[in-house]
Amino acid sequence: MKKKQENELLFIWTVALTATLGSLYYSEIKGYIPCTLCWYQRIFMYPIVLIGLIALIQKNTKIALTTAVFSLIGGGISLYHYGIQKLPALQESAPACGGVSCTGQYVNYFGFVTIPLLAFVAFAFIFIASLVLLKDTKE
Repeated sequence: MKKKQENELLFIWTVALTATLGSLYYSEIKGYIPCTLCWYQRIFMYPIVLIGLIALIQKNTKIALTTAVFSLIGGGISLYHYGIQKLPALQESAPACGGVSCTGQYVNYFGFVTIPLLAFVAFAFIFIASLVLLKDTKE
């Protein structure tokens, strides 16, 4: 394995770990109860931490397709969640998310940065890094 590929695996794992620790900080330390869409995003982010660590230890670049798929699906959920938080037209048609509203915004940094946007950025970084790793693996 090339050093560049190892760095890409490390980047994927680091981003996923940071996002996971961030979500746990908001729920376990700040006490923010995750809505249903937040849980779905976690379902796609948390395994990337474990998968990425195992791939890094084994120096296995074949994991890139899996992380790309997980991040694509998770990123889609994050983008939709951000949309129902910020777009009035989507808020009216937002599904009932159980005990916690999916349109609620625990944080709103700079007037536009919410938890789903942070998750989307993490998923986007992982997706792009996964595609780069796939490309580098085929060379």
